[in-house]
Amino acid sequence: MNYLNLIRWKNLILIALTQLLIKYALLEPFGVQISLNALGISLLVLATLCIAAAGNIINDIYDVETDFVNKPDKLIIGKSISEKTAYNLFIGFNVVGVGIGYYVSNLVGRDAFFSLFVIISVLLYVYASYLKQTLLIGNIVVSILVALSILIVGVFELLPTITSLNQQTQLTFFKIIFDYALFAFAINLLREIAKDIEDINGDYKAGMNTLPIAIGTERATKVLFALTIICLLFIVYYVINSLYKNQVAVLYFLVLVIGPLLYNCIKIFSSKTKKEFHQISNVFKLVLFFGMLSLLLYKYILL
Repeated sequence: MNYLNLIRWKNLILIALTQLLIKYALLEPFGVQISLNALGISLLVLATLCIAAAGNIINDIYDVETDFVNKPDKLIIGKSISEKTAYNLFIGFNVVGVGIGYYVSNLVGRDAFFSLFVIISVLLYVYASYLKQTLLIGNIVVSILVALSILIVGVFELLPTITSLNQQTQLTFFKIIFDYALFAFAINLLREIAKDIEDINGDYKAGMNTLPIAIGTERATKVLFALTIICLLFIVYYVINSLYKNQVAVLYFLVLVIGPLLYNCIKIFSSKTKKEFHQISNVFKLVLFFGMLSLLLYKYILL
């Protein structure tokens, strides 16, 4: 379990589930022209998971000092797994992930796509070692990387098969995937800010410059509240404009996405303690999960 917790296995399952849902719940039911067969998508998922696992490991290596204060009971590196072993795992997962990424890029006849895996791998290292300590930049970068884990399926499945005849259809479905990536970016950014407020004590001792450290917990809470309201309004607008004809989809988003976000808006306004912000962070995670799960509804929405 220590090794599974080190690579954040629950987060990896969510990434794999989302990527498979894009292929099997969004693209295949509509007969969209795609590049990858079952083996191809499996390899793309595996490459993404390996690089994400490597990113989680290097993040934990650089977070030992802050985790010692923020969550000593969940500390793994230096306690259950040595730092040397963790580094070896980080290198191993990266090599396997980038290697598989190179093979999948060749599989779809787009060698240049291989650079995506290298860029993501490098960004994860730079994020953990440097960007995480900088004001908001780290939050934005890691949220972009979460969005890329979704967008990469559209890049590999749709872009290599675009022709003058199917261009409109391919771009329509790519836009849907892009919307989901944008949703993931926004919700993850909110969650990162909530986690920074939650972890302010350990981050301060480690000399980090997160939003709550730079402007204070009270102001950071107000920023989180304002951003959550903006995100909520965009989702409501999307539901009204795109899903209003489908009652099941509207009900789903109202209960499992809009409702929890509204709850978080109220909760953020009154929260003060570490425990309360941890709960807010978990609600954002649930919103992200149910948001991705809504891909199952598209065969009803688009028909």
